[in-house]
Amino acid sequence: MKKAAVCWVAVGDGTALALWCVPLEGSLFVVSGPGEQSAPGLADASAARVTLRGDHGGRIVTWPARVTRLAPGTEEWAATAPLVAAKRLNAPGPTAELVARWAADGVALNRLLPAGAPDAADALPATSLAEEPRGATVVRATRKPFRLHKVRRR
Repeated sequence: MKKAAVCWVAVGDGTALALWCVPLEGSLFVVSGPGEQSAPGLADASAARVTLRGDHGGRIVTWPARVTRLAPGTEEWAATAPLVAAKRLNAPGPTAELVARWAADGVALNRLLPAGAPDAADALPATSLAEEPRGATVVRATRKPFRLHKVRRR
């Protein structure tokens, strides 16, 4: 877990989503909300299932997690939020501004703490759990290429 940069988190019976995470002090920290990654239901959840991958991309462990949301203005937020913000790639602005924006915009900073034994190796499925990609609204129609002059056909 200490090398994790991406984890798959499933809340309840929902689909597991790939989320950027930061491992600190035996926990994973996940940021979600306005201007950050989308993790529906995680901010209000009390439990989740976390799956981590190995060096070659395959699943190596799945474990139950206890989810706690860190509140801005608390001691825990002041100690953790700057460390998580420093690991944020392509962050707009300095770390202090990013932490202030998270607090002002209501961004959720969640701690995923292991809450039980990981699934046994024989309990993991032997087949692929790959799913069809979900539909996206960003698909747009392909336009004809722009031509400055008329192209003659031979």
